[in-house]
Amino acid sequence: MEHEVTLAGMVPAAIKARQQRILIDSLEVMADIGFHDFEIGIPQRLLISVELWIESPHAPHGDDPEQAWDYDFVVREVRALATARRYNLQETLLHAIFERLAAAQGVAALRVTSTKPDVYPDARGVGVEIASFRGVAP
Repeated sequence: MEHEVTLAGMVPAAIKARQQRILIDSLEVMADIGFHDFEIGIPQRLLISVELWIESPHAPHGDDPEQAWDYDFVVREVRALATARRYNLQETLLHAIFERLAAAQGVAALRVTSTKPDVYPDARGVGVEIASFRGVAP
């Protein structure tokens, strides 16, 4: 017979959960992006990362998936915005993603990053980062 371990009330207040971050790391999307003649009309690979700090640092009550953040929503929105139109700049695409996700219910802080991994053979990528806070984390 299995017994569920209950740890409620055992975590010291000094180390209780104070924030929770959802991470989509390096989602690969294809986007018609860039302002050079050789880039226009030729989709390029982008790696988009999204970090969402959510308002509640607590686990969903009863391990209920209905109370969890929907990763699929984030991925759908990033993909939809990346393919919705042509962009000259990564900054423009990132601001569109940022604004869409920042408007979602429960978001307390947000960072989005875009990287073009195929620009320079001697660099992992070139990119842009936008955050709702200064520093490493909110």
